[in-house]
Amino acid sequence: MATESPMAVTTRPAPLPRPRVFARAGSAAAPPEAHAVADASDRGARLVAVVIALAWHLVIGLPAVLAAGPGMAAPAVVAGGWLVTALVGVATGVRLLRGGLPPARRLAAALLVVDAAVFAAAGERFLFTTANWVWGGLAWFFLLVLWQRPVRWLLVLLAAHATIALVAVVLHGATAPADLSRYAMYVYGTSTLPVAVFAGAAALTGLARDRAGTAAAALAVAAEREAAERAQGERQARLALVSGTAEEVLAALAAGDADPADPAVRRRAVLAAARLRRLIAESDDVPDPLLHELRAAADLAERNGLPIELIAVGTPPELPVDVRRGLADPLTAALAGARGWARLTVVANPDEVMVSLVTPDHDGPDDSVAPAGGDGPVERLHERDGEIRWTQTRWRRT
Repeated sequence: MATESPMAVTTRPAPLPRPRVFARAGSAAAPPEAHAVADASDRGARLVAVVIALAWHLVIGLPAVLAAGPGMAAPAVVAGGWLVTALVGVATGVRLLRGGLPPARRLAAALLVVDAAVFAAAGERFLFTTANWVWGGLAWFFLLVLWQRPVRWLLVLLAAHATIALVAVVLHGATAPADLSRYAMYVYGTSTLPVAVFAGAAALTGLARDRAGTAAAALAVAAEREAAERAQGERQARLALVSGTAEEVLAALAAGDADPADPAVRRRAVLAAARLRRLIAESDDVPDPLLHELRAAADLAERNGLPIELIAVGTPPELPVDVRRGLADPLTAALAGARGWARLTVVANPDEVMVSLVTPDHDGPDDSVAPAGGDGPVERLHERDGEIRWTQTRWRRT
């Protein structure tokens, strides 16, 4: 609109909401739903791992250490190693259950030191007994401190554990075939289950994330399809309205049944053009659709030589298309027959919108103005007193 136009607008349009974007399954950025499902699965696996490690340490390891007592080579070292591991397990478990991850390298190094010390302090007599609790219990603490790290880290730590055990077996002179077989069975039996739990938890968490991501992507595609179908239906309905608005006037002109010089025909043409302009404006993506549509109608009236002032107070809420049409159509019709000047006012709050048009009164019927009454949720009023014509539409939230 030209800068010299007398039409003034005072409004504060609300910002457009950002569209929600869903990543497809397998992409780098998974949707929030996928992360939530994966976190729930991981939380359950963390709880199981913490319970197994601490229960094994308390129920199996501690009674065996207490029963062996002074028979071990250095019982204080074995007991001290048990206590250090328990503290590591409790601290790691608390952090895991709160959603964090422990410092893996430092704790893994501490557990390997405890491993070597206990193997040396247990002595040859208790080398292959439950009193040497690091055989079966320490692998579960490896699993805790390495949670969510690559599985190869756990395999490296278990390999170091097996190497420490082999050195202890050799140093204690337990090199007979039967002892070496027991060693191999201990290494295999105490390592496979923690590795299976560790890899299984990671696999289940990843599978849950993938499935949730796939489901979220499918829902996003369905929502996009539904929105596209709805938009197509609205475009078809708008096309039908646009065609019906201009068809009658154009057909009459083409058939010679209407005289372009006739003021009534000219008013009908102006009304058809204003409605066309407003219907086209309905499809524009703007922060305030109602004001945008009213500006389109006012701009056309001004182009036809009608000085018009548009005043907006407040920000209209988000309104359906049918409500916007009910608010704007009577004003568009009134503008088509306006003469002299016009003042279009929009007063809005979150629960109510009022649109009114004031123009000078003039001779002739109000043939372009819909009668007063209601059109669904929109009320219409139209009055004239010989000096002015006043048309108002009003919507209230119910």
